Amino acid sequence: MGIAAKVDQWIHHNHNTILGWRRHLHSHPELSNMEYRTTDYLAEVLRDHGLKPQRFPGTGLMVDIGPSQGSRLAFRGDIDALPITETTDVEFKSQEVGVMHACGHDVHATLCLGLACALAECAEDLDGGIRIIFQPAEEVMDGGAPQVITWGALEDVSAIYAVHVEPKLKVGQIGLRVGAITSASDIVTIKVSGPGGHSSRPHLSADVVYALGKLATDLPGLFSRRVDPRTGTVLVFGSINAGYAPNAIPETGEISGTLRTADIGVWRSIQPEFEELVHQVLAPTGCHGEVIYTRGVPPVQNDDVATALMADAVRSIDPSAIVQAPQSSGGEDFSWYLEHVPGSMARLGCWDGRGSPQDLHQADLRVDERCLDIGIRLFGAVVDQYQASACRGEFLN
Repeated sequence: MGIAAKVDQWIHHNHNTILGWRRHLHSHPELSNMEYRTTDYLAEVLRDHGLKPQRFPGTGLMVDIGPSQGSRLAFRGDIDALPITETTDVEFKSQEVGVMHACGHDVHATLCLGLACALAECAEDLDGGIRIIFQPAEEVMDGGAPQVITWGALEDVSAIYAVHVEPKLKVGQIGLRVGAITSASDIVTIKVSGPGGHSSRPHLSADVVYALGKLATDLPGLFSRRVDPRTGTVLVFGSINAGYAPNAIPETGEISGTLRTADIGVWRSIQPEFEELVHQVLAPTGCHGEVIYTRGVPPVQNDDVATALMADAVRSIDPSAIVQAPQSSGGEDFSWYLEHVPGSMARLGCWDGRGSPQDLHQADLRVDERCLDIGIRLFGAVVDQYQASACRGEFLN
């Protein structure tokens, strides 16, 4: 009996336990870098199953299963929640006011917890080591992944996998995609300044409000002519602030937004281009601009070999489950792991098929819990496929 079959058997005998884990995590959400109780809970469950989790400084943890020598296959689940007040009526809704697992991280953590506990019962059958990473702080701008990596999460890891729940896919469907499946997401702020003055004499001042308007309307259009549209690069402003009085031209103001791209090359080179365009737009207005460019995460670039292996894993469970995942403009810090080792992230369908599909980060997000067994089963099949590829000498590198 292979690893996948043993994981399936474990799932069958522990279905209610899996539900209990997810519901506990959902009802006790914690914000990024504050996941202390979550970390304690995960560590307790892992220890109860004979495993020896290693806590990260602060929050989060990882656990190794199987042989301690040689390279390891890793799986990552994020554990933080969002500052959102839940509006569902489920009996296990969030007990924390203003905090909710609205992005499915309770599901991701449960999948990794299930895989770890299932593999603990058949560790002697593993040909290579497995590492499960429970990562904190995915929801913050720069992501928790870089810090986890510095703490050694990728030492001896040869490939890494993850899934993200997708409420626009029906439960049972698994979305795969080679290349960029998410986008880079940077925050841009432009502080504009000028001498200000009376609105009756704009010719004697530099009009900060007019300059902000030019940036809001001209920059996105100009940018679309500077960057290949096939890269999915988009600039959108979400905030403009300046002035208080209708008859006074203010001395300062600012405009902020996001700059997203699905192309890793564009992401690495885009900042100077953006800053140059800002100064070109402002030059005729006489105003000065200061650009504050905050780098976010790169795109998640799914490796072709790693994704093919995951496709084989899905086909071993249900060939009809595979769908083409769309490229998202959202950011995801799983990308930082893929800067170091090959891997792939899949979209795990969690829509029950009733009503209209929801979206992530919604206060009324509901997850069809049937996706829990499916996700753990998928991870078990990935372990099987990876071990088979390793036996054929097809190590990912």
